[in-house]
Amino acid sequence: MNIDDVIYVLCLLACIGAGSFVRKLRDETQRKYVCSILGLIVVIVVSGFHSLHCAISVALGTASVLLVHPSNCHVVTFVVMFGYLVFFRLVYLFGLPTVPGPTNMIQMLLTLKVSGIAFEKTAAWKRIRASDERQNNEQQDANSDPSLNVTSYDLSLQQLTATEIVLYSFNYVGVLTGPYYRYRTYRDYFETPFKDHAPCVPATIQQLKAAVFYCSLYLLANYLWPLEYAMSDEFYNDRSVIYRVLYVWPTFFIFRARIYTGLTLSECVCTMAGFGAYPDDADTNNGEGPRKPYQNMIKDAEKHSYNFTTIVNTRVLDVERCWTFREGMKHWNVCVQYWLAVNVYKLFPIKKYRTGAIFLCSAYWHGFRPGHYFCIMGAPFYVIMEDTWHKLVRKDAVGMRRTVIDVIFWICKWFGFSYLGTAFLLSSFDNIWRFYSSVYHIGYITWALLVAVGVYLTKLKKSAERKAKRAADSIAAAGEPDAVKQKAQ
Repeated sequence: MNIDDVIYVLCLLACIGAGSFVRKLRDETQRKYVCSILGLIVVIVVSGFHSLHCAISVALGTASVLLVHPSNCHVVTFVVMFGYLVFFRLVYLFGLPTVPGPTNMIQMLLTLKVSGIAFEKTAAWKRIRASDERQNNEQQDANSDPSLNVTSYDLSLQQLTATEIVLYSFNYVGVLTGPYYRYRTYRDYFETPFKDHAPCVPATIQQLKAAVFYCSLYLLANYLWPLEYAMSDEFYNDRSVIYRVLYVWPTFFIFRARIYTGLTLSECVCTMAGFGAYPDDADTNNGEGPRKPYQNMIKDAEKHSYNFTTIVNTRVLDVERCWTFREGMKHWNVCVQYWLAVNVYKLFPIKKYRTGAIFLCSAYWHGFRPGHYFCIMGAPFYVIMEDTWHKLVRKDAVGMRRTVIDVIFWICKWFGFSYLGTAFLLSSFDNIWRFYSSVYHIGYITWALLVAVGVYLTKLKKSAERKAKRAADSIAAAGEPDAVKQKAQ
């Protein structure tokens, strides 16, 4: 583990330990300020001088949220926060020291949080305006769209203060590497008693066990198959093409184990503090929080059972066990995916380009290194190939045939993740191109051929289906006169 990883893990463990103390505080205002002070301490310890970037970006974002009209504050704040990432990541061009990795993660989360609250404010303002228009037109009725109903939360978003935004941004829960959560989740933590009845300690212990397991796998695999070896001359001069192709599997396995460790520890920070706990009946969703009304559950909070689904960022078992690449993406980094889906995909004006926009935004958010774009922008290409063959051979398969096809798709899924993920890890264009060239770009070429063959077979299949339909119609038409004669007789 490098020094950044060590600092990162130690800070996460300290945050987990702080959860027990924070949960015991009875005064909610005091708890709120303590949480943000702890967050600021973590940011300064991890970032030092570079914490000024976090302060400046939050100040600019807060000004955008509060000073720009609600109809446009989401766009302006998005541009400000994502625009600051350009300066933040290219500071070395201005003679400033390069930002360390952990600070980059903090800045990424601040970008989502501050711009996310602006999107929430704009959406709430639109609902309020629509409600006012319906009332003016006397069209309000019991059958109106529930999504247009104005809530007390919508009204509170219009009364946001700079203090609230800053406290939300620097809350120690999730400040290092997430998970992303809405301002509503943050507010509910201090205004509802759910944290006092949730199984905080048992949930934390369970997640800590998982984190230890993932970390052990990471350390062992990284010792056996270090990424640095894939950049050595020996790897390219003395190893066969087959060896280099197969090396992507342990490389991405190490990456997964590392990410699982970090994300699971981040979830432990939440569970130990009771953050993100909601009743099971509230129908919570990752990142979003409750999808059903839950205010009436506050009075009898002790009678409900609770979960921490809201702050679960990666469904590890689902990622590992699902059969396809598309399914795997849906279970990975789901809180961030929620943010992208709500604020980019659904709001992007040109519908046919929404998928491309969401992948491009994700790549940009991750960084400016070529590996981010090789990896993330390559995913849609693989999904097209996978979807084509799913319709051809998997969709209608049953029994043992379906099982065999599922296993083949599962193997291909992990090769796809590993092949693209290696580019993410190699990072620079020279390293990526050297590796891909050494394996003759086998991944991209194979997928391109499979897409071409799949499209051709799909056309043949549709043509055969049309001929069969015409033949069936002809037989039916030929048999109709005989049926008429028999009826007449």
